[in-house]
Amino acid sequence: MRRLAPLAVVAAALLPAAATAAPPEAGVLVAGRSLGGVKLGETAARVEAAWGTRHGLCRSCTIRTWYFNLVPFQPGGAGVELRRGRVDAVFTIWAPHAWHDLRGLRIGDAAADVTGAYGPLRRVDCGDYAALTLASRRAVTAFYLVGEKVWGFGLLSRRASVCR
Repeated sequence: MRRLAPLAVVAAALLPAAATAAPPEAGVLVAGRSLGGVKLGETAARVEAAWGTRHGLCRSCTIRTWYFNLVPFQPGGAGVELRRGRVDAVFTIWAPHAWHDLRGLRIGDAAADVTGAYGPLRRVDCGDYAALTLASRRAVTAFYLVGEKVWGFGLLSRRASVCR
């Protein structure tokens, strides 16, 4: 019984975090560092502690990918790619309006606002959409564009594909 007491304390400490975790309705992009509070390299358990266990699993993805949709089976929310159990990419899905970055850039802003805030960026064509990318030593920050408007954000390891 004495051996179980410490485990009960740890479990009790984790319950409030799991109970309040939810798919992100809003989040903040910190270029090169985090998206919605999730950082590259964090464990799957850390993502679930932050965003909850209510996520879908992409069955056709080559890399384990979780989707945290605000409404089940409807676009809108965020996704996480996990490589060897750790975050390799984190990105918004569709155009969740309440997301923004630290410089005041918001979903729906003009593409020109991205370059106004960050300077000239590399543009990657992804078919029906494009990404303006800002590379740092350890990460690539992506500003996804549809029709020259900001449609989403991404934070990716340097080996991850910018196109989602």
